[in-house]
Amino acid sequence: MADAAEIYEDEEDRRGKFKLVASLPWKGYTYKNYLSWGEDVRCELIDGIPHMMAGVTLWHQEIVMSLVRQLSNFLDGKTCKVIVAPFDVRLFPEKDNMDKTVVMPDIMVVCDKKKLEDGKACKGAPDFIAEILSPSTKGKDLIDKKELYEKAGVREYWVVDKDKLYKNILTDGIYIEKIIKLESGTKIDVDILDGCVLGF
Repeated sequence: MADAAEIYEDEEDRRGKFKLVASLPWKGYTYKNYLSWGEDVRCELIDGIPHMMAGVTLWHQEIVMSLVRQLSNFLDGKTCKVIVAPFDVRLFPEKDNMDKTVVMPDIMVVCDKKKLEDGKACKGAPDFIAEILSPSTKGKDLIDKKELYEKAGVREYWVVDKDKLYKNILTDGIYIEKIIKLESGTKIDVDILDGCVLGF
């Protein structure tokens, strides 16, 4: 990733949307700052560092739509809700909006309605998250976000690649990972949703 200061200076010059705050340390950005950047700015905030979000491929969108459709059908009439990006997740929310991590998972399932009460973000860990890999997000999804989601208590975390799926189940606070080969017709259980099976 390019230096965040470089990104924001470029964006300020090109669009007039960003202004770096000189008094803030390198890792000093918070949800409060994030809110001031506007809804048309696509970025995530990880440990106080902004990460710009690139566009996605057709394959990415097709996988997202397929999984969301299957999850929506399964959850119809149930308590849990499936949500698709862009929708903010504040993994470690603070009342004064000074939390430093805001992510936008490709797909999430939230079973605690209280976490969605303000209608603007999920406050706390979703129960299930799926991220669809792209070359530009591979390291972030497989390492950085995995560590974040594990720490926050996301019960099940999937990372979907074109030929494999990394399935992480939270066990005693630690992810146990299973790598599953993906072929046409592969079906995989969602462990936290009893009876839910997603096809590829």
